[in-house]
Amino acid sequence: MKTLKLTLAIVAFGLVSFTSATVVKEQVKKIANASTVVWKSETIEVGEIPQGTPKTIEFSFKNTGNKSVLITNVKPACGCTAADYTKEAVAPGKMGYVKATYNAAAAGAFTKTITVTTNAEETPKVLTFKGTVIAKS
Repeated sequence: MKTLKLTLAIVAFGLVSFTSATVVKEQVKKIANASTVVWKSETIEVGEIPQGTPKTIEFSFKNTGNKSVLITNVKPACGCTAADYTKEAVAPGKMGYVKATYNAAAAGAFTKTITVTTNAEETPKVLTFKGTVIAKS
């Protein structure tokens, strides 16, 4: 009976030790994988713009890491928005950009997004701009 209790105690201790080690490893991994891309703003309010006049919005970011960052994909959510971005790798400490040009064809309030993928983050970043298109008189 004592052997069974001792065996169960050893197994329980082993499971607790393994679980704690896993949690610590996951926390260290999350810190190590923290984003090195710091956006000046992830949402921009453009206010009122006249209908039929394209509006360009610029999102800028800084590479705060110690390795170059490359934008690998930029995808506007709809065909009403064109995108441009820094094509070359952004060195540590340097700035990069993503520009969105909204065609402003339809009058009314709008909220648009652009999804940006880089080699520095596992999850793509969604950038948002919003405003109101004022109808022509």
